[in-house]
Amino acid sequence: MVKTFLAALSLTMLPAMAFADGHVTGDAAAGEKVFRKCKACHAVGEGAENKVGPVLNGVVDRAFGAVEGFSYSDVLMEMAAEGKTWTPEELDAFLQKPRSYLKGTKMSFAGLRKEEDRANVIAYLASFPAEGS
Repeated sequence: MVKTFLAALSLTMLPAMAFADGHVTGDAAAGEKVFRKCKACHAVGEGAENKVGPVLNGVVDRAFGAVEGFSYSDVLMEMAAEGKTWTPEELDAFLQKPRSYLKGTKMSFAGLRKEEDRANVIAYLASFPAEGS
């Protein structure tokens, strides 16, 4: 019973450990591979443009709903009005299961179940600063 409790407790702490004090600790190179699942809808890098989803350059610590020219869902714009930002922790929670985390989101992606995959893709995204930065 104690072993089960300790195992469950350690699993609940994984997201906190992946982002020590709000800093991204994943492997960006591994995250580039995970990002292949995202490329159909999102772009990163020099000259990136909005697709079905917004450009993700500078997404880490960016305000919700901040990409000009992209039509966000109402629920995401409500979060933006509340001053929410895409911290590594917010991204981790969202990427785990977007439609459960943000009911009403337009994002149809099922999510990334593995904590390591989420940490790595967030590290990869963190390597792309906002245009003009």
